[in-house]
Amino acid sequence: MTSRNWVKLFMTTLLIGGITTAIFGFILRWNEFQPYFTEFKIIDILSAFIWLIGMGFLFSLVSQLGFFAYLTVHRFGLGIFKSVSLWNAVQIVFILFGFFDLIYLRYVNFAKQGESIIPYFGPALILLVAGLVVARIKMKQTNREAFIPALFVMTIVTLVEWVPALKVNDRSWLYLMMLALMACNAYQLLILHKLNAKSAQERQKRASQSNNHKPLSGNKKALTKKPSM
Repeated sequence: MTSRNWVKLFMTTLLIGGITTAIFGFILRWNEFQPYFTEFKIIDILSAFIWLIGMGFLFSLVSQLGFFAYLTVHRFGLGIFKSVSLWNAVQIVFILFGFFDLIYLRYVNFAKQGESIIPYFGPALILLVAGLVVARIKMKQTNREAFIPALFVMTIVTLVEWVPALKVNDRSWLYLMMLALMACNAYQLLILHKLNAKSAQERQKRASQSNNHKPLSGNKKALTKKPSM
């Protein structure tokens, strides 16, 4: 990816994190912010909005760090296992363990005596449904092999990034951080291959111009190669 497209990815993901957090922040914490609106406290509304935007930027940075860390791990995984199907199978195992930890360990650590485990399936179900939807879209845009990696990012990578809110276990922050992370991770997943293709085209164009408009076979191959992510 060219530096120009990387900056574009960084800034747009940052913006998505900020806007998502601001919107859902007012919704999920309406009881706290409602007096600002009923009493027309414009300064307080703006202060809360800016604060939520700032938190969204922070969530976005966490998302981007996790996403690019996974891209590195993904390449290592493909190199170690020498097989896309085997590496995908390993990721499926991690996904299953991740959901077990999300449901059972949260129940063990935070459930009150006599409380049912059923409510602890809620966040896991949201994460799974969102992950399946985004992974299916990614698969249609690229190829079948991208489904499991995309699902892994939307579930396990999001889960790892989500740990600070999971430890606090405050309901509003729990869902607020989850929604912001999912929005950022989904955007990065669905735009990555497009930016990579655009970057390859830009490099080919510059190379052609510098070589009297002679196309380079290596760049042509990069354009036609199907992305794994």
